Amino acid sequence: MEGYQGSYGPLQRFVLGWKLESGKQPVAKQAFVPLVFPAGETCQYDWSYEYVILGGVLQTNKVAHFHLSYSRKMILVAYPRETQEMFLDAHIRSFAYFCGVPKRRIYDNLKTVVDAIFVGKERQFNRRFLTLANHYLFEPVACTPESGWEKGQVENQVGNVREWLFTPTPLIPGFAELNAWLALRCKELAGRKHPEQTGRTVADCFAAEQPLLTPIKA
Repeated sequence: MEGYQGSYGPLQRFVLGWKLESGKQPVAKQAFVPLVFPAGETCQYDWSYEYVILGGVLQTNKVAHFHLSYSRKMILVAYPRETQEMFLDAHIRSFAYFCGVPKRRIYDNLKTVVDAIFVGKERQFNRRFLTLANHYLFEPVACTPESGWEKGQVENQVGNVREWLFTPTPLIPGFAELNAWLALRCKELAGRKHPEQTGRTVADCFAAEQPLLTPIKA
């Protein structure tokens, strides 16, 4: 379409809808392959906006979400905004919380992660972020654009956490207290049953996964 400024995804959905309305059947349906994550291998990452009353003032804060794909263990870290310094700091805090580093981390194509998107999974990663990845020995993986299912666990976590932890709106003195409270609540939530290994809790699965994480480099 000459002059069209949008991305390929919305155009694809429009053509599919037009074919259905006009009685033409689409050539093929998109298929999704279930993802399997071995212990110690993968962590999924996302940001969310959450409302918190800090020091008596209602604020919108950014929350970094880390989610181990095997055990479903999670940690959240809150910041006043999303900057690269805060993004990198959140990673270091997550390594300390998990007492180790998973081998792969899955991201959206965030500006703090990706400088350029090429064909398929090829990316030019941000230099400062890549320095962090090389130091802590993990492989960064960027999702295919508009394929959030590739890190669906953490995206589900964002919705669940909003209900579990941010409804009603928390009343917290400051960021230090907020992050201490989030770490405590994540530990408590690990007592829930694992969604797949129903005879075990998230904490049980994490206890088996943690020794398989890469030790933290000084």
